[in-house]
Amino acid sequence: FRTTATPLREESRDSYDYFGNPLYTYSLRQGIEDGFLAPYRVHRVITSVDAAGWRPSKDERDRFGRPVPDEEYQTKDFERVIALRARTKAIARHLADFLKGTDRFAKTIVFCVDQEHAAEMRQELLNLNSDLVKQYPDYVCRVTADEGVIGLTHLAHFQDVDKPTPVILTTSQLLTTGVDAEMVKNVVLARVVGSRAEFKQIIGRGTRLRVDYGKEYFNIIDFTGTATRHFADPDFDGDPARIEEVTIDEAGDTVDTVIETPPGIEQAVADYTIDTAANDDDDDDDDGQGEIITEPPEEPRKFYVDGGNVEIIGHLVYDLDTDGKKLQVVKYTEYSGRTVRTLYPTRNALQSAWANPDTRAEVLRELTERGISFKELAASADQPDADPFDLLCHLAWNAPLLTRRQRAEQARKATQGLFSQYGDSAREILTLLLEKYVERGIVQFNALSELMKVQPFDRFGSPSEIASRHFGGIKPFKEAVSRLQTALYQ
Repeated sequence: FRTTATPLREESRDSYDYFGNPLYTYSLRQGIEDGFLAPYRVHRVITSVDAAGWRPSKDERDRFGRPVPDEEYQTKDFERVIALRARTKAIARHLADFLKGTDRFAKTIVFCVDQEHAAEMRQELLNLNSDLVKQYPDYVCRVTADEGVIGLTHLAHFQDVDKPTPVILTTSQLLTTGVDAEMVKNVVLARVVGSRAEFKQIIGRGTRLRVDYGKEYFNIIDFTGTATRHFADPDFDGDPARIEEVTIDEAGDTVDTVIETPPGIEQAVADYTIDTAANDDDDDDDDGQGEIITEPPEEPRKFYVDGGNVEIIGHLVYDLDTDGKKLQVVKYTEYSGRTVRTLYPTRNALQSAWANPDTRAEVLRELTERGISFKELAASADQPDADPFDLLCHLAWNAPLLTRRQRAEQARKATQGLFSQYGDSAREILTLLLEKYVERGIVQFNALSELMKVQPFDRFGSPSEIASRHFGGIKPFKEAVSRLQTALYQ
């Protein structure tokens, strides 16, 4: 008796041939629908060289001075035959920007081609997150066979739901199976995964649910086309890859056996290697005296190109269709509007939660968990000056858009009674808060004490002095700011 999440059907290993028909099948889709596994979104990210291929310039040489063969290199060749540093940098930059727009402490695993690729990816991510690395030296770690005990320690900390770091792990094969990391929110594919079983094992790193820690969802960020190819396979999450129908008689003896293999079973992608073996010398020059053979130094197994420029030219977002059976491309704005309507059935429900500073934090958390970034959303909708609340209402219910300036002016008129309660300095502070809202949006209210420490508020004193001297205490000050925020969304 055996249970497995990834039955194999290969020439040398066949779960169905060895164990026979499965007694019961419970698919990934069923697990998601029943609420046991985390749902996912697929981000198909395309670099310029993955889209068009890469060809060396005339007489181009690599890092070691070797001439690069004049061929057309494709995704399957990158980091196996040819290592393009610019491509690794572009992938790392896009991932860093994605985390900055969503959650920079969302646990992330990056699957690279080999240990060397994992090391280079780690270094690029370290450079791009230097601000956090200063505070958290283990923010990005490589976990491969080479790290030994150190790598296993990083992995143990990564798996601990109460430890914030490491946040990003780069790996090649080590974390494919047998790793239970419940808080993984981003599974990143920087290498081609041809085997369907291995692909299921990889995305399984993100399917754990931890609602109590805010893990309800995860992203598959695919730079190689692996995810979209496997999800497009109609057999990916369907019936077993091999069906054995056995007919027995009344005595229980086998009368007939029919083995059916559904069409479309995708075979594993062949390994791409370079044949660097020297040609055998067939001439027999042996004089019987023997000779000392000196082995030449081993050449690197792939070519390394450090120059050039690679850009991200496409970022498609896929969601499961209404039947939950296949992926469909959705516009980011459409996805955001639909997500808002799912969480808050009416505009009034969203407005009530948004106007309250305490419940607004929960709204922001829920949207972030589902991959919605206001910075990215404003850019996609071409509305840089719109308030996030208005942008969400516009996308969800086609409500009219207001700029932050318009909301600030309305709030100023609606809070004349509030302003009249205080002296000139307090009124100036409240006015400056509205100006900061116009500049930065509502999120600046989330760190009020820190905001009071910088210009132009610091000229009124320290945060505690501002509260006591101009508002009569911390509690009245917080109440005044809360009323101001509520007025913004009345």
